[in-house]
Amino acid sequence: MPTPDTTPPPRLEIRNITRHIDGRRVVDDVSLSIHAGEVTCLLGPSGCGKSTTLRMIAGVEMQDSGEIWVDGELICDTVFRVPPEKRGIGLMFQDFALFPHLSVADNVAFGLRGSREEKRARVLELLTKVDLDRFIDGFPHQLSGGEQQRVALARALAPRPRIMLMDEPFSGLDNRLRDGIRDETLTLLKQEDTAVLLVTHEPEEAMRMADQIALMRDGQIVQRGAPYNVYTRPVDRAAVAFFSDTNVLRARVEGALAMTPFGRFLAPGIADGTEVDIVFRPQHVRIDFDRNGKGPAPTASEGSPARGVVERARFMGNESLVEFRMDFDGAMLKVTVPGVFMPRAGKVMWLTVRRDKCFIFPA
Repeated sequence: MPTPDTTPPPRLEIRNITRHIDGRRVVDDVSLSIHAGEVTCLLGPSGCGKSTTLRMIAGVEMQDSGEIWVDGELICDTVFRVPPEKRGIGLMFQDFALFPHLSVADNVAFGLRGSREEKRARVLELLTKVDLDRFIDGFPHQLSGGEQQRVALARALAPRPRIMLMDEPFSGLDNRLRDGIRDETLTLLKQEDTAVLLVTHEPEEAMRMADQIALMRDGQIVQRGAPYNVYTRPVDRAAVAFFSDTNVLRARVEGALAMTPFGRFLAPGIADGTEVDIVFRPQHVRIDFDRNGKGPAPTASEGSPARGVVERARFMGNESLVEFRMDFDGAMLKVTVPGVFMPRAGKVMWLTVRRDKCFIFPA
């Protein structure tokens, strides 16, 4: 007899969700699944349908087609609908929305059921986890922005939701607070074994928090995977550019090779005569000084050197950004160098590009 499948279903699963607003398809056939204890980031530019997807899962909006499942049970299609308050889903938004007239304890306990003692014990447990138990009888106006955010997190987790939906929850915090609070939030959510869907337009936030990234564009998920895979194996030129600055060379394929001022690039599987974009990030360019025919020869992985003239250089903190005016077509190339590197404008240098860090897409 075959062994029965004991794998638990996804904590959250959405199947072929669509949503039209004013005649425009804002969410277009989106499917996604998240398991307990997993964090998935829905990443994309403003207006791509991220927040609308979140609102449909929460039950605030109805989808035009598709289904939403929680722990293997249907909670919403176009006919059947579990009310939002019965879905076991927590919500966190950029606006903390704490009640100013209620104490911290009463804010966290809002919506909790049980005796007064049971509520107080749950509130104290969560405030201790976010290191705010000393403020249990204080009021929101006595807290900093970061502390208010942690109270909002405790309130969202108090009813033990199976799923947490987070819409840009950290964007209102300054940079000094953001990283620490993101890490604390992630730790607490993992401890509670909550499935998390985080909406953000910031690639750095998605890379820092997510187990899986779903890259969204024009209402569709165009790529999904672990952060490393989404970053290093992008599906198209726009996916590369969403995570970092890019340089682009236009070339034509002949004999599975694309000829460029930096030498030949392999273009397997692309038909002869096809124009392609060769895309590479600024950190994958190597700089040499004016070699005058001498100096270190490029390695096989770097191809041929091309001559450029420094247009400007800027120190960015952890690295320096140098922009070059290249000899070919007057093209501008961006190069980043760790630490301080500030060559003067007009300085001639030679650049090579790492073949293994380039992406080739049909133009």
